[in-house]
Amino acid sequence: MADNVAQFRPALSLHNLAMAFYYKFDQQGVPSDLDKAIELHRAALHLLPPIDFNRPVLLNNLAIGLYRRFEQRGVPSDLDEAIEKTQAALLFYPLDHSYPIGLLNNIANGLRDRFRHRGVLSDLDEAIKLGRAALLLCPPGHPDRSMSLNNLALSLREGFKQRGVPSDLDEAIKCDRVALHLRPPNHPARFDSFTNLSLGLRDRFEQRGVPSDLDEAIELSRAALLLCPPGHPDRSMSLHNLAISLGERFQQRGIPSDLDEAIERNRATLLLRPPGHPERSSSLNNLALSLAERFTQRNVPSDLDEAIEHNRAALLLRPHGHSNRSMSLNNLATSLQDRFGQHGIMSDLDEAIELHRAALLLRPAGHSDRSMSLNNLATSLQDRFGKHGIMSDLDVAIELHRAALLLRPAGHSDRSMSLNNLALSLRHRFRQWGVQSDYDEVFSLYAQLSHLSHAASRTDLIAAKSWAASAHVLNHPSVLLAYQVALKFLDQRVALLSSSSHHFDVIREAVSSLATDAFSCSVRRGAPTTAVELVEQGRAVFWTQLARFSTPLDELSGSGEIGTALAEEFKQLSFGFRNAFDQSAENHSPQIWQLNMQFDDVITRIRMLPDFSCFLLPPLFSDLQKAAEHGPVIILNASQHSCDALIIHRAEDPVHVPLDITQAEVSESCSEFQLLAEQFGSSDCQLKLVSMLRKLWNDIVDPVVQALRESNVCPGSRIWWCPTAEFTLLPLHAAGPYEKKKNNLSDIYISSYTPTLVTLIRARQQVSRDASSQHFIAIGQANPVKGKELKCVAPELAVVAQHVTPVVSFTLLEEGNATVEGALNALNHYQWLHLACHGMPHRTQPFQSSFAMRDGPLMIKDIIRSDWQNREFAFLSACHTTVGDEKSPDESIHLAAAMQFCGFRSVIGSMWSVDDDVARQFVSAFYGHLVDGSGSLNCTRAAIALHKAVKSLRKINIPLEQQIVLVHIGI
Repeated sequence: MADNVAQFRPALSLHNLAMAFYYKFDQQGVPSDLDKAIELHRAALHLLPPIDFNRPVLLNNLAIGLYRRFEQRGVPSDLDEAIEKTQAALLFYPLDHSYPIGLLNNIANGLRDRFRHRGVLSDLDEAIKLGRAALLLCPPGHPDRSMSLNNLALSLREGFKQRGVPSDLDEAIKCDRVALHLRPPNHPARFDSFTNLSLGLRDRFEQRGVPSDLDEAIELSRAALLLCPPGHPDRSMSLHNLAISLGERFQQRGIPSDLDEAIERNRATLLLRPPGHPERSSSLNNLALSLAERFTQRNVPSDLDEAIEHNRAALLLRPHGHSNRSMSLNNLATSLQDRFGQHGIMSDLDEAIELHRAALLLRPAGHSDRSMSLNNLATSLQDRFGKHGIMSDLDVAIELHRAALLLRPAGHSDRSMSLNNLALSLRHRFRQWGVQSDYDEVFSLYAQLSHLSHAASRTDLIAAKSWAASAHVLNHPSVLLAYQVALKFLDQRVALLSSSSHHFDVIREAVSSLATDAFSCSVRRGAPTTAVELVEQGRAVFWTQLARFSTPLDELSGSGEIGTALAEEFKQLSFGFRNAFDQSAENHSPQIWQLNMQFDDVITRIRMLPDFSCFLLPPLFSDLQKAAEHGPVIILNASQHSCDALIIHRAEDPVHVPLDITQAEVSESCSEFQLLAEQFGSSDCQLKLVSMLRKLWNDIVDPVVQALRESNVCPGSRIWWCPTAEFTLLPLHAAGPYEKKKNNLSDIYISSYTPTLVTLIRARQQVSRDASSQHFIAIGQANPVKGKELKCVAPELAVVAQHVTPVVSFTLLEEGNATVEGALNALNHYQWLHLACHGMPHRTQPFQSSFAMRDGPLMIKDIIRSDWQNREFAFLSACHTTVGDEKSPDESIHLAAAMQFCGFRSVIGSMWSVDDDVARQFVSAFYGHLVDGSGSLNCTRAAIALHKAVKSLRKINIPLEQQIVLVHIGI
């Protein structure tokens, strides 16, 4: 024993010196220090006999040094020797010894790295085998268990990337979750677990498209970044990972803030990777990609020019033989192609084509990105055909698109893109040559979209819209099916986005003119009932999705024990959605997507019950016709193809009224009216207003009135206007010839409005409470924190109290008590509301439209989170309460609609500014007519009461614009 100790002393001295050089290398990063440490370990080993109990320690430490040098310089022989030395150390220990756990993990890690560099699958298989062996030696409670779980997960995820076996990835994610649980805050390896789990979840999202995986990956990446403050060596990697995931989520959902943040994170990453950094080309590439995407979205030329500059720099850092050269060739080509699309410079397009060809050569059969290169080369050739008309370019593009489609089978995330691209290429060729087989193939390709098995993505919706446009242009009979599929995809997209007003821009882009174009197409094809179904499905989609959470469940609850349980589950999930609405996307995205999955699941189970197979499906015309139960509903539709009215009657087929006006003319009228509304109160606006109301009468309303008369709708009857697109911005109720001995619309019928047919039906289905259990509240705020004083609020509230106190329980909430919280609390307990305050519309951010309370704004998004039941009537005595988003009037995001969609059956609102004193006179006249001789309140009399109040105010000298400012919405 003494001899062994004496023999080891020189080796120990060398070993200790080697460890000192390791430490110095860690501190200063001088490569020669690492070389010296390795040579000292070799010398120490040389002094030991082959069989010595100290030998495995030195073998392992030498292996660690070799491995670190391989990481620095990439010399393959260092990695081979590191694996060999660790395997030699392992032979000194029995498998049940505690020490081999670290050795097993080190060998597995080395083999996994060697696989990444050489692609020998046996190395990866052995790494997984050793990882499992190490984990078996680390039962729960073992200090090395989290390390073994982490290492096994890395190997399994690598195996998934090679073989695509889903269970490998699922097991990797499971291991990473357990490892993270074993690494609480302040654990030195917690960062690794955040990072690895986020990467695994992102991989699974890319394979299966489950949104919650990507959301969780982003949250984990954020958590990892928090553990890497400025100066931390892993900060650039964390920024990189977060940017990649944000970019992917933008591709999936199109939320602009994700793209902006991805660019910001990519810029920060690039700053941390200066010239000479091994990952600089990757950062240049990623920043270029995100800038190019933003150019596509917003058309800012500087974004595209910067993207091209970064792509060129990345390509220079990826010479021939570099594993990522094809990526840089492809990305630079795509950016040049985009710039050609903007400026039309042929040299950009020619260079793009050559670069795409070079990228394709580097992506032979079997390469994971081959379909991308085939697609991109095809689209660039198609662009050149569009410029020069050379048929061979188009023919080659078609064949390339076919080849790309073959590599994107059913279920592939880019299949709908390839279907659309090939169809568009064939459409171009058909229009050149008129070959019938091209025409047939176009729509055979598009028809495959109707069999989509997964939730529709943004790309799927774009392809379906393209189908509808192509079918319209080529007059194909599938056009109505195309619109139906597109609206179905739209419904799925909105369902995933309606949890936040921050997504409204994405919804607005998705909706576009889809529903109104579908309506026009259906009408022109003689399918008016289909027109009603389609336009109802594609309008006010944000409200429609939110209204699901207030679906009446009485029938379901009464259908039996299972129905009762499902109704309760549905209510709980609905409450969760309302509570989470518009909360911070960073904190609540995973929660929202989990709720969405649970919500879809409970709906599926409800539809399996007898008599509930259509639960929450888009309604059929036979259901929608119930909206006309108490009077006709007139849908006014403005589309690029035609402008039409459809009159819905209680029992007959819809009556079509063609309108001799174009959408452009309707839009022009809206602009003129909005300009005029800003001048109300000036001396010359009266004549202009009368002229505009006459135009409305002649072009739009009179043809409808003639049709109503032909349908025997008696004068004095109630009618409901359901306008779409630009029609929503016009005062249809006030149209008329404004000539002596001629009747205006208000002299013939009593007008109300409804955003959609379903909202009117839902309001009628609500059961009114007995008068004895109803309560009325008047809320007045004359002195908000911002805004001028309203001097007539107190007199107005006194008038309301005078009329309603004799017939219903009345409460007054004003001044210091009329706060945001006070108003919301009151609205939870009262069925009747009179609200007198400033209305604050927000034309560009409609969810910020608000009522001005003492302590701040009561916004639409606050109203949405409220869960009001059995609300009856709201008189919104405030300015601009029916003014919504100027870019998407069809969505009806305004204060009056918010009150209606959140439970009030009948609402009175204003189209523009209301004079303070006129409001008081209106209120007095209105409530005088609303409270009838029976001594009770009935919200169905609100429209008639408003109609009579307007007539009574005509007798006194009130400006015309103030006579027509108030409108009735609902039953």
